[in-house]
Amino acid sequence: MTDSTLAFRSRLRAAVLVFALALTALGAPAQTSNGARARVGDYIVAVVNQELVTAGELEARIAAVRANAARNGATLPPPDEVRRQVLDMLINERVQVSHARDSGTGVDAADVDRAVANIAAQNQLSLPQLREQLRREGIDYGMFRNNVRDQLMVEHVREREVQQRIRITDAEIDAVIEAERAKTRGTIEYNIAQVLVTVPEGADEATVAQRRARAEAALTRLKAGEAFDVVAREVSEDGNRAQGGAIGLRPADRLPDVFVAHVRDLQPGEVAPTLLRTGAGFHALKLLEKREGTAFTVAQTRARHILLRPSPQLSAQAAARRLAEFKQQVTAGTATFEELARENSEDGSAAQGGDLGWTTAGSFVPEFEQAMNALPIGGISDPVESRFGLHLIQVVERRQISLDAREQRQLARNMLRERKFDEAYAEWLRELRARAYVELREPPP
Repeated sequence: MTDSTLAFRSRLRAAVLVFALALTALGAPAQTSNGARARVGDYIVAVVNQELVTAGELEARIAAVRANAARNGATLPPPDEVRRQVLDMLINERVQVSHARDSGTGVDAADVDRAVANIAAQNQLSLPQLREQLRREGIDYGMFRNNVRDQLMVEHVREREVQQRIRITDAEIDAVIEAERAKTRGTIEYNIAQVLVTVPEGADEATVAQRRARAEAALTRLKAGEAFDVVAREVSEDGNRAQGGAIGLRPADRLPDVFVAHVRDLQPGEVAPTLLRTGAGFHALKLLEKREGTAFTVAQTRARHILLRPSPQLSAQAAARRLAEFKQQVTAGTATFEELARENSEDGSAAQGGDLGWTTAGSFVPEFEQAMNALPIGGISDPVESRFGLHLIQVVERRQISLDAREQRQLARNMLRERKFDEAYAEWLRELRARAYVELREPPP
């Protein structure tokens, strides 16, 4: 996990909090910027510093918890315990909000705008539709934005103050590196290509001899230097013939033992000198690649995109239609992705045909990365909206790369930081709660 992945985790946690807030708010009472305001028939159940928790808010959050449990088939504790836990969660939220306000942490209006847009997208609503939904539920849009701002403010403070509490030593980093290496020590991956001549089950001796002769002839051609992929496409009778017989890089334990034994002593590029006989038939095998298992590899994706930025002259809907037309042109072969990117994309990658280079997880905003990761190699997305505009994305290549010593230590440090975060967060929250003024109130008579 890289620093960019940690940043992504932070953004993701903020998005989850905001989304949870949205789900709870739809149907919850309107709130003031200083806490919940009791509606007619509502009452205050807790005072937390200068913040209030109302019974209406508590019941709305309990209803959201129950609905989520029903969707996921989860079993909840008894009702009194659910109420206690949810009230405790609301109090903890108020403690963090009041601390964040006291710390003077600010949130840019643009960040709030992006978070609200993400809430709308996650609820499959446009911004006008979100406003209308809130209006129907009796929720003031300005108060809703204030709640979103508070959640973002809390996230900024929590990330900063909790990270400061985490201490990582060189000895801990060394231990993680050794443990990760131990997990993969002794594992080997093979990429094997084969020419398979099948033998029908129960075949007589004449048929077996004829099938063997066909396989021997193919092996002779390979030993004479003929290209393996050419012979495989012409002779082989298995599902990998279109790929020149290549099975693909796999750990030894995911390959037939007889295959591994047959190529174990070969060097990459060598063809096994004899045929292998199995229940499927006769195999001529070539070792394409042999790789020692490694703990420190990361997946990388090379993608390109076309970015259109909505403006008074180009609405988001119009931009999405244009990108959909671009996709149709590429799919039909009337234009290339690179040409369309150079002519239309509104970012710095346009000159490179939209090429974004090799990137690791966390390099892009979540909505872009999620769409990119769902694509096969060569695949093109539908229009994707992000804080930067609307994108059309194509995946060009994917690969696994090994990390150098410095990168390995940074990855181990980030792994330790992730492991220690929850404990440090719990300790930070306990301290905030201990310093806070919390008054629980009984229902009015």
